[in-house]
Amino acid sequence: MKSIRSWLGLDTRDEREYAPLRETLNALDHLEPERARFLAAFAYLLGRVAHADQHVSAEETSAMEALVREQGQLSNDQAMVVTQLAKTSNLLFGGTANFLVAREFSGLATYDQKLALMRCLFAVAATDQSISTTEEGEIHRIATELRIDQPDLVALRIQHQRYLPGRSRES
Repeated sequence: MKSIRSWLGLDTRDEREYAPLRETLNALDHLEPERARFLAAFAYLLGRVAHADQHVSAEETSAMEALVREQGQLSNDQAMVVTQLAKTSNLLFGGTANFLVAREFSGLATYDQKLALMRCLFAVAATDQSISTTEEGEIHRIATELRIDQPDLVALRIQHQRYLPGRSRES
């Protein structure tokens, strides 16, 4: 049976496109290749929002681990590895790979899975009971890259309005 690396062509010389996902995919090598790619991209996109303010808190990390564990039916250890690798990938490849990973996820996910990811992005951003302007901006960029319909994005914003910038925490 081919390994995920071979199936993805990562054993070849041209590894540029998948570099941010390579280590995460290795941690998920036991999964079906398409599912591993989905989870690697999912975790990476969570990391984009968590790192939007240049700091990933322990609470954000815990939220990411829980979401990755739930979405991938992974063990705690596997979810921890995937989350840590996604955070590292965001640090190393951030700006240059963001669009490529979002496009990868978009190609693998149904619209409902994209909406589920968007809910998760808001959840990660709101772990400290506040969504910063920077985090909200990153969520909007991802929504645009995933072609989320405006009414759906507005509905998600309304669900999380008490955490948005400029909103009272008592609303």
